[in-house]
Amino acid sequence: MKKLLFTLVLTFMSLSLFSQENNTQNDSLDIFCQIVGTSNFTGTKVKIAIDFGQEQKFIKSAKDYYMMDESTGKPKVFNSMVDALNYMGSMGWNFEQAYVITMGNQNVYHFLLSQKIEK
Repeated sequence: MKKLLFTLVLTFMSLSLFSQENNTQNDSLDIFCQIVGTSNFTGTKVKIAIDFGQEQKFIKSAKDYYMMDESTGKPKVFNSMVDALNYMGSMGWNFEQAYVITMGNQNVYHFLLSQKIEK
């Protein structure tokens, strides 16, 4: 009798383990972009280029590379990389990682951003 009761209890416990839902399926997707900031020759303003992983053209115009100001049609200028990061954050992007590369006497700032979108 004890063996039968133990077997029934063990069976019900194992069935409850298999009946749990699998929540690994997710309806959102992470997308990434990289903003690359270069300062002007005085070091007071920054222009940023945005890389979404798009195909690179052989001949690039400013519209293909830099973030453009809609009102003037010229590349958008930020006070600093933090200003650019705050702007991207207001559009729903989240900071992931940053690094700096020095080329000559100029620092080139790279910020990796992500955003969750629905599939």
